[in-house]
Amino acid sequence: MSKVVRCAIYTRKSTEEGLEQGFNTLDAQYEACAAYVASQKHEGWKLTKDRYDDGGFSGGNTIRPALQCLLAEVDAGRISMIVVYKIDRLTRSLADFARLVERLEAKGCSFVSVTQAFNTSTSMGRLTLNVLLSFAQFEREVAGERIRDKIAASKKRGLWMGGTLPLGYDRHPDPREQVLVVNEAEAAAVQQIFDLYEQTGCLRRLTEEVARRDLRSKPRTARDGREIGNRSFGRGQLHYLLTNPVYRGRTRHGRTDHNGRHPAIIGEDQWQRVQQMLQQKAGRGRGDQGLHAGAAPLTGKLVDEMGDRLTPTHTAKGSRLYRYYVSNRMISAPPDPAGWRLPAATLEAQIAGAVRGHLARAIDGHQLLARPDLSRHDPLAEKLDALVAPDATTDVVRRRRLLILVESGTLDREMTTLQLSRPRLAALLGVELTEIADAILSITAPTRIRRRGVEARLVIGERPRQPDPKLVAALVRAHRWLDAIRAGRDIASLAKADGVSEGCLRVHLQLALLAPTIQAAILDGTQPEGLTLHRLTRPEMPSDWHAQYRRTGIGPA
Repeated sequence: MSKVVRCAIYTRKSTEEGLEQGFNTLDAQYEACAAYVASQKHEGWKLTKDRYDDGGFSGGNTIRPALQCLLAEVDAGRISMIVVYKIDRLTRSLADFARLVERLEAKGCSFVSVTQAFNTSTSMGRLTLNVLLSFAQFEREVAGERIRDKIAASKKRGLWMGGTLPLGYDRHPDPREQVLVVNEAEAAAVQQIFDLYEQTGCLRRLTEEVARRDLRSKPRTARDGREIGNRSFGRGQLHYLLTNPVYRGRTRHGRTDHNGRHPAIIGEDQWQRVQQMLQQKAGRGRGDQGLHAGAAPLTGKLVDEMGDRLTPTHTAKGSRLYRYYVSNRMISAPPDPAGWRLPAATLEAQIAGAVRGHLARAIDGHQLLARPDLSRHDPLAEKLDALVAPDATTDVVRRRRLLILVESGTLDREMTTLQLSRPRLAALLGVELTEIADAILSITAPTRIRRRGVEARLVIGERPRQPDPKLVAALVRAHRWLDAIRAGRDIASLAKADGVSEGCLRVHLQLALLAPTIQAAILDGTQPEGLTLHRLTRPEMPSDWHAQYRRTGIGPA
């Protein structure tokens, strides 16, 4: 009889669009792969019962829960063949592909694509795969550039390229027309808000007056069918509305405004008066508090996906101070469950990391100056050397110097956009304002958000190799408890000494019994995104290491 080849099918889709359908693209991929496995029954191929589906995950990296579970099964020797519909379902990165092949070969596992004939067990097959993956990665990068170029060109022509509709406008009834049309009822509310600001001259009083008149944000329907919007305005939302150039008949792309094809709601004279009042009221620049430890360096610089400003706040627990950046509507208005509450230290590290990486790439690509000059490259690079070092984001002073370069930014669930200050960067480099390249002032990075109760954790760009302090502390404490118990201490006295309940101690003690590979991943910071203390302890973690690998998505080294 032929040797049994245990086959696992892996499917992936980059976006969540259409996954709610009864039969979606993941199901179609799975059926095609299952049929291929069935056709190889004479070779001893046997399909496993488990499905490994990653819906809504990019192929640009391997941080995907189903893929990590599948690799854990491969490492355990329970899978000998991975079946995919196309290679790019597994990965679109040539570097990731090389690491995966090395990992699979070490465990005697291969993989096959049902639409692309090759065999990774031969040198020619591996060469073919490398060529295909090179083109897949190239196609992914070119597609991204093409989309960005199309959006930029369309906005220069004044077209509406989608996104959250501003109050006062609706989409054109003809879906082929990318132009906004005025919603008369909402436009009257926008005009009223501008008039009220000129009368009150203060955003706080404007917020109170708008609430008294029950003027609300634009209602809309989310992708999952929920009705969102139609809420009282927060102070940050009103500021965003008053400074949105769409109301003067223009469209914005980055920091540049273009003539729009939609009619204006606010006259040019009133628009200029309101902007002048806002600038006069702003006073000194926010976020220039210096480098002292108590400052919140991102104050006044960031807004969330609703245009609401992220405001620094803090809470104390005993002698410890916990800092956060929260959506202003959670402070100045009734609590909004959709508002953001981001741990300050983590957010600042993520933003600083994005700026550091951007500057490092600019140095390598000679992109600091509008007119590259090789004779000036080394002196300029030396001035940024300390800021682009790998440990810059862990050093408090250098991190704050990176954050001071940030002029403004917008955070949403898919993309983070940052704008650097031309004067501050020019002063740091010792060059004229006009010598700074425009491209270096704009930073965009993909964003992922993970919620822990009311608190949210933001991951900007590629996930950094950074241990979770909460997980590491819990793991260290569990080992201390286990050592004390082995030395003869009882649980009751340990719990009393640490100020926790006996039940809590028993639950967290199981961390010390995790598989060594899982503990090492926690200490290194390489555990899957979203692996929280709660997920590690509730329900009780099984004692079998292979079961722990499947649950955590971490496989043996």
